[in-house]
Amino acid sequence: MKKETVTLSRPTHLAARRWHLVDAQGKVVGRLASVIANILRGKITPTFSPHLDSGDFVIVVNAQQVRFSGNKMRDKIYYRHTEYPGGIRKTSAGKMLESRPEEVLRKAVTGMLPKTRLGRHLAKKLKIYSGPDHPHMAQLPVTFPLGE
Repeated sequence: MKKETVTLSRPTHLAARRWHLVDAQGKVVGRLASVIANILRGKITPTFSPHLDSGDFVIVVNAQQVRFSGNKMRDKIYYRHTEYPGGIRKTSAGKMLESRPEEVLRKAVTGMLPKTRLGRHLAKKLKIYSGPDHPHMAQLPVTFPLGE
């Protein structure tokens, strides 16, 4: 008996994308980011291919209530540069979580994605909100079960 190979066309493949809702309340940043990166890459699907975008969309709510393990809230430093000489800027994780909680999770997830055009494309499928509300109810997101 011969097995048939099934090839999905691009529109059919894109229509099969799902939207996952992840609640970040009380979760550790790094562990949550690795789960989100796997969803974005498509590693949870049987059709995963490392050079293709086979992942789903991810909506993260309550990003303001994530936590760091150990003393990272005080000791972890985020760096950026203004492109001017001597323009290095430092921000602690605690200050970053107060001012821009979405960026803390976004930086953690994008650091786990490929540093290529594919990685930048995958990062656009991540929607992060600091509170419990989000504007994506029309996409019928499914709550993603996170292991405790």
